[in-house]
Formats: sequence, structure tokens, C-alpha cells
Amino acid sequence: MIQVIVAGAAGKMGKRIVHMIHEDPDAVLAGAFERPDHPDLGADAGAVAGLGEIGIPIAGSLEAAAERGEVLIDFTAPEGTLANLRLAVSKGLAVVIGTTGIQGAQLAEAQDLGRRTRTVMAPNMSVGVNVMFRIAGEMARILGKGFDCEILEVHHRLKKDAPSGTAMRLAQVLADAKGKDLEKVAVYERKGIVGPRTDDEIGIQTWRAGDITGEHTVMFGGIGERLELTHRAHNRDNFAKGAVRAAHWVVRQPPGLYDMQDVLGLRVH
Repeated sequence: MIQVIVAGAAGKMGKRIVHMIHEDPDAVLAGAFERPDHPDLGADAGAVAGLGEIGIPIAGSLEAAAERGEVLIDFTAPEGTLANLRLAVSKGLAVVIGTTGIQGAQLAEAQDLGRRTRTVMAPNMSVGVNVMFRIAGEMARILGKGFDCEILEVHHRLKKDAPSGTAMRLAQVLADAKGKDLEKVAVYERKGIVGPRTDDEIGIQTWRAGDITGEHTVMFGGIGERLELTHRAHNRDNFAKGAVRAAHWVVRQPPGLYDMQDVLGLRVH
């Protein structure tokens, strides 16, 4: 039985994570918290998630919620996630991070902190997407130079970061498989007279519309044929289920920074 603390417990993802923990016979919600000014502060986390009361009030900080927990699941925002990770390291908590948009100096700090405890950090916690990462790399290696690589990601109109973390991970997987530096070959926009497509470039395009949970497609375009690999998220539950699966796995690991490829046994060494 793992004791889980949920950050952002009154948010869209937080509530689904609370649901998945409640449905898991080998996990229990040990703590829940939100930002200090959230209107649901003090409310029962189960009631807020639509489960009915479960006796876990929503606290105003990780410090206030961490008394009984052993693993933190955080899908909040970069600044909040970093603050929570610093405290988690000091308390010896394992951590599962699904927050997107962590970049640059923030990413470097998160990676450094993550190595000091037991941390799973991934741009996408979906089991299907992580299988997609593995397959996309294999396809790029097998198809070789004769196929152009393009990525399209589609999300709801409220998503703040673009391209998505998942699209960027896919791009890195393709670049690694082709032996290329992603910084040099990534193309994020095409407009005007841009000339013929180069052999090396990896196109990464973004659509935003409506309430689309998330879609990612990798297209390999050859002469006379093409292959497409697509993942569609129907709702947020696949991310929440993956996060709880990662929580079960990471509490049994030695200190280190891991991702979902490690959790699922898909890591290529």
C-alpha cells in the first residue's frame, strides 16, 4: 500500500489523480494540497473530486500535507513544482512529476533535485505515448534517410505551452535515432518562400482548438508512400493512471532521476 500526496488536488488533473488513487486497492490518498489562495482550501479532497468525503482536507502547502505520505504526484506549474520538489528532497519523499513547460534553468534545477531523491519526471505519463516514443525511434532508424520526419501535436485552446512537451520528446527521439542535433534540425514554422525541405529537418507543428485532450502524430514521408504513428488521448485518465503506476514503481527504486521509459521497462541501454 503506497501513501500518495497529490499537488493541485482541486485542479482538472489533480481530481482525476485522486480518482485513480481511490480506485487502486494498493494506494491510498495520504495528503492533498493546493496553492494558499485556492477557494477549495480546507474542503475534503474526495468531495472536490466528486467521490464523496474521504477524510483528507485540501491543505495550503506540501509542508502541511506531507505528514503521512511517501510519494508526491505533481502536475501543477513549473514554479510550484520546483518549490514542491525542493521540499520533497528535504523530507525524503519520492516524486512523480507530470508538469509540462519546465525548460532552461528550471529544467536543470529540477533534474539536479530529482537525482537527490527518487523521481520520475516525464512530459507525458500515458503508457500508450511512452510506447509511441520507443516505436517512433525504431521506425526512424529502420526507415533511414529516405523518409522525412514531421510531428503534429493538437491540444485544447487553453494549453499554455507550445509545442507540447510530448512533441518535443518525440522530436528528440527522432533526432537521436537519425544522429542529428535537434537544435539544428528542428523547424517550428513554415511561411512564405522557404525553399525545398531539407533531408535533415524535423518539422514540429502545433494546433490549438476547442477541448481536445491531446493528439500526437509522427509522419514518415517517403517517395510514393508514407507511414503515420498517432496517439489520441480521449480524456485525462490515461495520464492519471500512468502517474499512479509510476508512483508504485518509484517508491521501490534507489535515489535517481527516472522517466516513464524506466517505469515501463522500455529503456534502451
